[in-house]
Amino acid sequence: MARIEILAPVGSEEMLRAAVYSGADAVYLGFAGFNARSGAGNFDAASLCEAVRFCHARGVRVHVAMNTTVYAGELDNLAGAVRAVAASGADAVICQDMAVAELCRRIAPDLPRHASTQMSVHTLEGALKMAELGFSRVILARELSLPEMEKITRGCGIETECFVHGALCMSMSGQCYMSAFLGGRSGNRGSCAGPCRLPFDANPLPEGRPGRAHHLSLKDNSVIDQLDKLEAAGVASAKIEGRLRTPEYVAAAVNACLAGRDGLAYDREVLQNAFSRSGFTSGYLDGKIDGTMFGTRSEADAEQTRRTLPALRELYRRERPRVPVQMKLEVSPDGEKLTVTDPEGNRGIAYGEAEPQPARTDPADALRRSLSKTGGTPFEAGEIQIEMDGGPWYLPGSAVNELRRAALDSLLQKREVLRPWPVEAVALPPLTRRNAPARPQLWARFEKWEQVPQRALDSDGPVRLILPIAEAGRVPEELRGKTILELPRAMFGAMETDTLRRVAEVREMGFASFEANNIAHLRICQGLPLTGGIGLNLTNPLAAQFYADQGLSAMLVLPEVKDSEMAFIAPTHRGKPVPTGALIYGHMPLMLTRACPLQNIHNCAHCSREGVLTDRKAKKFPVRCGGGVRTVYNPVPLYMGDKPGLLPVDYGVAYFTIESREEAGAVLDQILQAAPFDGEFTRGLYFKGTN
Repeated sequence: MARIEILAPVGSEEMLRAAVYSGADAVYLGFAGFNARSGAGNFDAASLCEAVRFCHARGVRVHVAMNTTVYAGELDNLAGAVRAVAASGADAVICQDMAVAELCRRIAPDLPRHASTQMSVHTLEGALKMAELGFSRVILARELSLPEMEKITRGCGIETECFVHGALCMSMSGQCYMSAFLGGRSGNRGSCAGPCRLPFDANPLPEGRPGRAHHLSLKDNSVIDQLDKLEAAGVASAKIEGRLRTPEYVAAAVNACLAGRDGLAYDREVLQNAFSRSGFTSGYLDGKIDGTMFGTRSEADAEQTRRTLPALRELYRRERPRVPVQMKLEVSPDGEKLTVTDPEGNRGIAYGEAEPQPARTDPADALRRSLSKTGGTPFEAGEIQIEMDGGPWYLPGSAVNELRRAALDSLLQKREVLRPWPVEAVALPPLTRRNAPARPQLWARFEKWEQVPQRALDSDGPVRLILPIAEAGRVPEELRGKTILELPRAMFGAMETDTLRRVAEVREMGFASFEANNIAHLRICQGLPLTGGIGLNLTNPLAAQFYADQGLSAMLVLPEVKDSEMAFIAPTHRGKPVPTGALIYGHMPLMLTRACPLQNIHNCAHCSREGVLTDRKAKKFPVRCGGGVRTVYNPVPLYMGDKPGLLPVDYGVAYFTIESREEAGAVLDQILQAAPFDGEFTRGLYFKGTN
């Protein structure tokens, strides 16, 4: 059974030393401008090469995070970034956006690609799709239980990686738009402001009273004591979260993981003092998702960390020997020669300047003891051969030490040589501005069939209806030809099997199409009519073309994209334009969560599957439960219905979720008449974008 990799976060050069010196097998770091932690000390082309030299010399792998969504105007710089990563010889690229994955595939086809957790891969079908697309590893969603991880790992045929320590996002990674829509800082663009750590109170509060409780804040995850189970399940890599934390935190977590992997005890209190939110949780891995998972960072926690960090610096003050070497010392009357050889066959050779003197006794044991003192280097002495020509010969200890130092330095330099990945000359296609109609088609999405008003069924109403696939049986036969069946963004537990069953049941029933909201849906609905929904996070023309090539006949642009960037998303199929759409009405689904904020105040047995979170400004955010997940909605709807043709798309989607049938009908009337919205609304991010 392969040993599970200990993968450490790096957000600065000091964190890099801390991770490597404390014993991590691999590190992950961000390439500046294209990674999900823009606030970390990220790496450019030059500093990445130095980081790779440092790590590879010590047998440590380097994974480069390029895991953000990308806009059309950034594609040229992205291509340059891919070439820079290939030139560094880094071991893998971590991708969220299919544009990043596609450019890696075209420019550096041998460079391994890892599917970021922001891709929301949480099912076997999703992991199988990543394998089909040539990914070598998938970083699984944090929300999975151990049996769910094992099922995916055993069945997907590529490596899996999971988080074992560090912060938990409340929302599924890649499916959170709260920071973007509340403050203009997009988590999908690496600038999350962490609004879920602010007060969001699930208790029933009167109008105008601000929320005080932190019911969207999860404790940090820590399952280091279960590394043996993850290793037995076949998981390849145990990932520590924390590129925005300290070198001391990284060293403490790596040290604990090394002990945990060997089945040894580690000081959990020290780990908690390094950073926690009043303790840890293992709720997801254990399959015990309840109110005990929630916690906040208290002043007492912060004070304990301040006291703890100085002592933790001892964990990475000296380098941990990790590269085994064989040594051969040859001594003759003419001088001495030391050869050190690593497992890859690299050699370091040093010649001595001391003149050997005859020895009265055999010095071999003393020489071996001197040569084995490799402390302060990444090398660990293995077999040591001593050959004496005409000896025995005596060498001063200082001469032996200098030989060892020079030979190991020579070997280290050879191990530092970069081994770039081959690259292809790839020219990006020129950006094409979409020719959008003056008045886009209207499509309407509903949560339930009883929510559909008569206005949606009229001949001059929406061109397409979109309903969750669970509602398929309620759609009259005469309306199936205009109805798209939405597939769930999250399919935890039995939901994937349920979705597969439902697709099989309705595939011959005459529905217009299915809507993909997760990469898994491309495999589940292979060969079936398919469009793309909000869950795909479409932001650029290269990703759009990928989805068109995968068979999508229409696709929704992520509402984080500005109108000016949206204009360049113009995919084609067999020479014909593939329609794109934009959300023109809806309470934006800000979060998709498996943990339930309402469990802070009651359990599921006493829940109506509906609730409200009140923030510190007394705004009320609706919460709805269904399909094993919770959705938190923006209280203020987005509305563009009075601006037909202003967004450069072929269709606009009215996205109905929490509205009554009557409310939905009234909104549709307003859109069809291009009338102003009656009430508070937002234009979203279409004109201001995100930072």
